[in-house]
Amino acid sequence: MTIRKIFFLVIAVYLVHIHAFAQDEDIFGISEKAKNPKSESGVGNVFRNALEMFALEISTGAAYHQIGTDFYSPNPSLYPISQYQNFESSEFTLQDTLSLSSNEWIFPLLNGGVRINLFNLLTIGGGYGMEWGNLAPMRGSDHEFQFEGSTYQISKYYGTVGLVLFDAKRRQSILKWQYRKYSTNNLYMQSELRQRARANYPWRFILEGEFGKMNLKKAYDPALSASGAPYVPRLAVSEDPYVGVSLRMEYDFSEYAKLFLKGGAEFRKFTYAASDYSEFQNIDQNVYGLQAGLAIKIPGTKRCKIQGCGVVMKHLHDGIEYRGSSIFNLQNRKIGQWY
Repeated sequence: MTIRKIFFLVIAVYLVHIHAFAQDEDIFGISEKAKNPKSESGVGNVFRNALEMFALEISTGAAYHQIGTDFYSPNPSLYPISQYQNFESSEFTLQDTLSLSSNEWIFPLLNGGVRINLFNLLTIGGGYGMEWGNLAPMRGSDHEFQFEGSTYQISKYYGTVGLVLFDAKRRQSILKWQYRKYSTNNLYMQSELRQRARANYPWRFILEGEFGKMNLKKAYDPALSASGAPYVPRLAVSEDPYVGVSLRMEYDFSEYAKLFLKGGAEFRKFTYAASDYSEFQNIDQNVYGLQAGLAIKIPGTKRCKIQGCGVVMKHLHDGIEYRGSSIFNLQNRKIGQWY
């Protein structure tokens, strides 16, 4: 065999090998490594890739709140405060600061917002929320501070910043660190590592901070409800923003849909005005809540509508990526994930 024939034979074998490798990496138009275009135009592709960073979410839940104040006033008669155990005399004077507090429930909590995922490392978001809570009289040292109503309603605008503590990629890093003691020549253990690393891990844990502004609604004096007289609420939210911290646990049941559970605390401030609005008392509120919700990531990949195409995974048509399944289903399913 001449050198020329050997050369052409090597080239042919190489091309066959490349073709076979491409077939393994591109089955039914699916590519695991290449970032396939999602639109016919470059601008549209950039827009769709950016669109997939956003997720819409809605949640509901309940909370337990504590309110309290260190009450002091030279004119306590200007406030709805009295003795609630000693009924012999309602006239009294306060020489020292009086610590008052109460506990009640908030139900329901409703929140809706948008969230942006930044490289699976950080999340930022914002939204609008409403809550309906109960108000109990604040008590302490045989005294009672009675509010002008037993309930309140609050709306709020808020922003969030989250740090991803643990997810599938961090699990893979931990697995690699655990298997570091095994030699790369140990084929059995390396195969076990790859199988465990490729397994679907749907959990994500995020440490989240929240800040926002509140607006107190439906705060009125029941005694004036039929008089028609104008009323200025004596209970008001502070002009300073409230802050909160929470732990958020997410469960992905597809690439685009997830359930989440969020528990944490918020720290807020209110003011209560004297009857002649000559002075104010500061009231602190600590809220400990638990919420459950649904988050939907906006799909950047269009749904395939080509007649006769039965591919249910992500696939290509004329070089453009399409999805063949609902956003509530896994797109590129593995064995055991079809039903």
